[in-house]
Amino acid sequence: MRAALFTETFLPKIDGIVTVVCLLLDHLEKRGIESIVIAPKMGVEQYRSTPVIGVPGVPLPLYPELRIGPPTLSTYQQLKSFKPDVAHFIHPVLIGIPGMVMARHLGIPVVASFHLDLARLMHHFNLGFMEPMTDVFTRTVFNAADVSLAPSKQIQRDMQRVGVRDVGLWGRGVDADKFNPRYRTTDMRHAMSDGHIDETLLLYVGRISSEKQIDHLRPVLEAVPGTRLAIVGDGPARADMEAYFAGTPTRFMGYLKGEALSEAYASADMFVFPSAMETFGLVVVEAMAAGLPVVASRVGGIPDVVELGVTGYTFEVGDTAGLIDGVRRIASSRARITQMGVAARAFAETQSWDAMMDEVVDLYARLITEGRAEGDMAVA
Repeated sequence: MRAALFTETFLPKIDGIVTVVCLLLDHLEKRGIESIVIAPKMGVEQYRSTPVIGVPGVPLPLYPELRIGPPTLSTYQQLKSFKPDVAHFIHPVLIGIPGMVMARHLGIPVVASFHLDLARLMHHFNLGFMEPMTDVFTRTVFNAADVSLAPSKQIQRDMQRVGVRDVGLWGRGVDADKFNPRYRTTDMRHAMSDGHIDETLLLYVGRISSEKQIDHLRPVLEAVPGTRLAIVGDGPARADMEAYFAGTPTRFMGYLKGEALSEAYASADMFVFPSAMETFGLVVVEAMAAGLPVVASRVGGIPDVVELGVTGYTFEVGDTAGLIDGVRRIASSRARITQMGVAARAFAETQSWDAMMDEVVDLYARLITEGRAEGDMAVA
């Protein structure tokens, strides 16, 4: 089997979408499936055994970390030479939509997975009047695929509501070995807490941008005595957030990866995530695997994974009082932090990436078999 993946974002950028793409590529390699990636041209030409076909582009104004531009004739020629059996589109837009046309021209099945909530993004940037257009876009693009995949039950319902017909569920897993309480270190905790290792250390991991609503965490520090905050990640709003949190017990750690990221998760006490929009919220499950209880906004797949009062608390987007209440409840005692962290870890251990990725591979195989059967019938 040969699989072609089209994505609007890829390495060296680091985010939830890139993480899922890389994990999928790792799994395909492990299963002996050849793959290629068609992605924005950002200097990466190879990922492990997978060639990366770079598409030239320009920075996106609202999201300068991304480069946008359509595939070229050269892209199509390289795709055709690879002779893929199936094409998987990671939320098709400027690269993916022309890529879907290419895949149809080659006569191969098409899978499209949902990773970016455009409707909520429009609301966040006060462009709610564009929501009907984003609904039409979502319906049209995802109905052009043979099968569409949603990352959570909430997104699955949203896609069905706007008229997407065949919507499967492709959940998210976690590497419970990589994200593990055993990575807890005094040195990392000392760094994240500025030496105040005995205080309650809250952790945020993710992009530092306006839609993540990181500013909502400052009232928590003011309302819950003895709490400190570590922010792991980077993004366009970092300078503004550093100024906003000046004078508070907050430490900006920048991007972390590998063992350093594992240590950061495991060395905190609680994960806080006030984001206004997510399609899943992968970092939440990573934090749970590291043994952290969670207080997070009720978006994306978060209601699917956080059990209220057992592994954490959730709140409606923008409900700062709910956020504070959740943190206060967990921080009420060291025993409660430990108890909920153990429960969070136990849940995360049930969420295997291998099982999630095998479902996608099985889907590829089914679509390829069905396509060949239809071809044989047409010839007959």
